[in-house]
Amino acid sequence: MDKYTGIPSVDLNDFISGDQEKKEKFVQQLGAAYEEIGFVALRGHLLKDDTADNLYQACKSFYSLPDDLKKKYEVAELSGQRGYTSFGKEHAKGRNVGDLKEFWHFGQTVTDGDRIKSTYPDNISVDELPDFNLCGFQVYKELEETGKHMLRAIALYLGLDEFYFDDKIKNGNSILRSIHYPPITGEPESAVRAAEHEDINLITLLMGASSEGLEVLNKQGEWVAITALPEQLVVNVGDMLQRLTNNKLKSTTHRVVNPPREKWLEPRYSIPFFLHPRSEMRLDCLESCVTSSYQMHYEPISAGEYLDERLREIGLKK
Repeated sequence: MDKYTGIPSVDLNDFISGDQEKKEKFVQQLGAAYEEIGFVALRGHLLKDDTADNLYQACKSFYSLPDDLKKKYEVAELSGQRGYTSFGKEHAKGRNVGDLKEFWHFGQTVTDGDRIKSTYPDNISVDELPDFNLCGFQVYKELEETGKHMLRAIALYLGLDEFYFDDKIKNGNSILRSIHYPPITGEPESAVRAAEHEDINLITLLMGASSEGLEVLNKQGEWVAITALPEQLVVNVGDMLQRLTNNKLKSTTHRVVNPPREKWLEPRYSIPFFLHPRSEMRLDCLESCVTSSYQMHYEPISAGEYLDERLREIGLKK
């Protein structure tokens, strides 16, 4: 357990170094953490410091634009899947109150002639910030590559072929989300900026947020504060992977709470990468995760069908 982050810590270099003993140790550590709490702090990832810094600066510039300019990039028919989503539009599943955030979505960029390109909306370019999309694209690709290795380790832990997920996430429907939680200028109605929820996707890779606030719910029903240190990513299991593994791997409830009063005037920026598969991937429970004593908990469904269902539940799709 990492005393700074509050969650187990692993080093991706152990998995990709070529040392079989280190690789197997990484697989077992990762799997145990994902069964126990669903979160790890990841060192040795493939996101470069300057790539991350460039995107944070670009995002701060975007959110500093006047509201009328930002709303120019909010396209209702895209259901929030690309471009800007304004303050308070999204809410947690089962809630009607909007989260206290605005955000931007970068989606997949297909460059190899894959026919799946026609099923994705184009990314939206910001006229006022020509480098904004380039920064997003670079971070997207480095986190996507990191996520591919994480899923290879997960596949081995589940007794699958190491490359089980590779073709399922190639040109997948992943989303890089830049979130801005504005300064708190008056007594808030709630202590929570983003209500408790689980992520929809396979895994989420979170860059270090600009301030604290992320909490996860442990098995004892306690909220535990976690922070991604500058050299780490926080990587957690999403509902799609929990569903695929019939609850073997845990999609943990988490939330974002308000900072102490003395930090209310500081904005919070957070950039998670939601790694999604291609829409045709089946999320039917793996046979190895269903036994006579542990029955199947979920009906068969595709990733695309499941995503549509969840987007309606959180208010982004009608």
